Amino acid sequence: MKIAVINGPNLNFTGIREPHIYGSKTLDETNAQIAASAPGVALAFYQSNSEGQLIDHIQQCHHDGFDGIVLNPGAYTHYSYAIRDGVAAVGLPVIEVHMSNPHAREDFRHKSVIAPVCLGQISGFGSHSYVLAIQALIKILEVQK
Repeated sequence: MKIAVINGPNLNFTGIREPHIYGSKTLDETNAQIAASAPGVALAFYQSNSEGQLIDHIQQCHHDGFDGIVLNPGAYTHYSYAIRDGVAAVGLPVIEVHMSNPHAREDFRHKSVIAPVCLGQISGFGSHSYVLAIQALIKILEVQK
């Protein structure tokens, strides 16, 4: 089973950026936590601050035979129809993930334009949101076999 974990803008600054919201773990520490939670699963981690590079990587996951994607689009969640269309185009199961709870934050963060083309959204559990998303995606992929 191959799963990509894709992170959007500013997530390379976790552990530095607003730790009261995003926690004190770095992205590398979060990736290690995710990997430890999914032994036997081939995980590939990617982060970019660029919308186009994120779309290119989502498309590459299709070409490289990934089974699914866990995606934290960061602030692109709220307005990137291009990422939304990229997710819809690849036909892979995608779970949107956020460390914070967007619904408990500013009004502009309450809407995700990407969630409607994802299997679901997990948010509000810090770095553990990724672990929950990986667990859910594994279960879904096992059922689809």
